[in-house]
Amino acid sequence: MVFFSAQPYDIKFFNRFNEPFGFELVFQESRLKPGTINLAEGADAVCVFVNDKVNAEVCKQLAAKGVKIIALRCAGFNNVDLEAAKANGLKVCRVPAYSPEAVAEHALALILTLNRKTHKAYNRVREQNFSLNGLLGFNLHGKTVGVVGTGNIGKSFCRIMLGLGCQVKAFDLIANKDLEALGVTYHPLMDVLKADIVSLHCPLNNQTQHLINDNTIAMMQPGVMLINTSRGGLIDTKAAIEGLKSGRIGYLAIDVYEQEEHLFFRDLSTTVIQDDDIQRLMSFPNVLITAHQAFFTDEALSQIATTTLNSVQQLLKSGNLTNQAALLV
Repeated sequence: MVFFSAQPYDIKFFNRFNEPFGFELVFQESRLKPGTINLAEGADAVCVFVNDKVNAEVCKQLAAKGVKIIALRCAGFNNVDLEAAKANGLKVCRVPAYSPEAVAEHALALILTLNRKTHKAYNRVREQNFSLNGLLGFNLHGKTVGVVGTGNIGKSFCRIMLGLGCQVKAFDLIANKDLEALGVTYHPLMDVLKADIVSLHCPLNNQTQHLINDNTIAMMQPGVMLINTSRGGLIDTKAAIEGLKSGRIGYLAIDVYEQEEHLFFRDLSTTVIQDDDIQRLMSFPNVLITAHQAFFTDEALSQIATTTLNSVQQLLKSGNLTNQAALLV
């Protein structure tokens, strides 16, 4: 089983839980793309992450090398051509739910940090500056929070915000009855985007690509706080920059970025970054960026490893999974 885009924590957690399965695990730092397919030579399965490119060409070449399974160690699968995988006889599985609380809690951390400016206060106090000027925030209690997408993560986020005394409005194709019973109300997307705080928890697909764009930003209330811990492509970065410049977006926190494949999960501290958009975003005092770490908890990584290894074992033995939500092809 060959892992692409492998990080030290991948090695640690997959090795920790592999003993009952007995797989030979090979970890590669390189991303999976047409030029790195030779690294999968001799593998029964490849394990990929969010920035690996599993397009039609990659699927065809993987099948030619005898690979049988593409295992995503994440929930999203927008980077995999499922039709091409099926056409080439490849099974594709994912981790549909891995501690959704991890991502939901990180969204809350972004909100609280942006609002109460604790990151700025931390640096200020370390320099013996105890002034409160410029650190003014607002009460979350009583604010309206718009949640786009109420799957496992969105559902957990809704519960957290209800617990803080917020009014929670949600948009999804199907209303969640359990959330409605707790006090969440469902509305059309345009109404949800008019909330004080808007948090994105939906998948990236053709319908949601650049969901946040010039038009939808114009419909938001001035000074809106926008949070994205889902997929970078949900936000048109250039439109967000214009929204920040105009003041329509008062706060922006992103744990994902539409061009993150060239940046995230790497140490670029001695590199001149060529991405002007991310540089512009980082120049705003009301923007907070984390590098796709919302999933990064011990519980989540443990669940990702055990679910992935179990899925690969089942697929190799029977060609099917007991957890059908994890099977994509």
